[in-house]
Amino acid sequence: MTAPDPDRLTDLGKRLDDLQTRKAAGTKSSPPSQSGIAFRFATELVAALIVGGGLGWGIDWLFGHFGFHTRPAFLVLFFMAGMAAGIRNVMHAAKEINAEIAEKSASKPEEK
Repeated sequence: MTAPDPDRLTDLGKRLDDLQTRKAAGTKSSPPSQSGIAFRFATELVAALIVGGGLGWGIDWLFGHFGFHTRPAFLVLFFMAGMAAGIRNVMHAAKEINAEIAEKSASKPEEK
């Protein structure tokens, strides 16, 4: 087995660096659309409500099998907790999207 040619390795390293530079420059995407933002907010809220309600229903169902009749209590409690978590997630997503838009507008040169 022979050792690799140092000139070929250097050339390969330069080509890889150039490729990474071009790829990093080309990955800038446009800001999110209004429908994309609305879809994300709706998804965040609905997912939290489903998870919270599902956990509450499951706990009520489990307690029902052990003789404790808590039928709507945990469902309501966890649904409310899911609502709070969903609103918190939407607020966090809004901050994230605003920061992303501000970053993209700051990096874009002003047009006159």
